Amino acid sequence: MTLLERDEIDARVRETDGWDLEGEAIVKQFKGGDFSGAVELVNRIVPVANGMNHHPDVSISWETVTVMITTHSEGGLTAADFELAERIDALAGR
Repeated sequence: MTLLERDEIDARVRETDGWDLEGEAIVKQFKGGDFSGAVELVNRIVPVANGMNHHPDVSISWETVTVMITTHSEGGLTAADFELAERIDALAGR
């Protein structure tokens, strides 16, 4: 995978719905309604991440799921990060 240039990263972040750039990662919080809903969202993310072999950092705080995506092996953001973000947004919209 190829690291994206900063101007491309900035453009892609602007095109996303609610994802923010934090260092070398993109981050977004999702609301699950309650703890069970938050866990259900994470459970929907797992097969997508496994299918892409691209795994986000995820944390749960009661109803809030925080997802942080970066390509650890490359040390920054790649196109795969933004593809995963789009897929997670689609899952969260269900």
